[in-house]
Amino acid sequence: MSDIEVELVFASPEEQWLTSVTVEEGSCVADVIAASGIEQRFPDSDIAALATGVWARLVDRQHRVVAGDRIELYRELEIDPREARRKLALAGQTMRGAAET
Repeated sequence: MSDIEVELVFASPEEQWLTSVTVEEGSCVADVIAASGIEQRFPDSDIAALATGVWARLVDRQHRVVAGDRIELYRELEIDPREARRKLALAGQTMRGAAET
């Protein structure tokens, strides 16, 4: 079997992290996560509990990856984006304006 390269992305509240991971052809999402070292990088995050996706499409951890896939780890939102926009609108702000302050 040959090796393939995929990306793994994760955003904590403090930082966004993207890394390239080389795994054997036929590997699954769980293999990529294990090979990435993300659990050591973010020890306070429960990586095992996060939803996973490939290119914004939800997949389970046994999903087989192919070269060039982008594996994404999704954490729970702290607030629904629609609710955040509603609150900002009531305060006379926009999402863009709030990000700049």
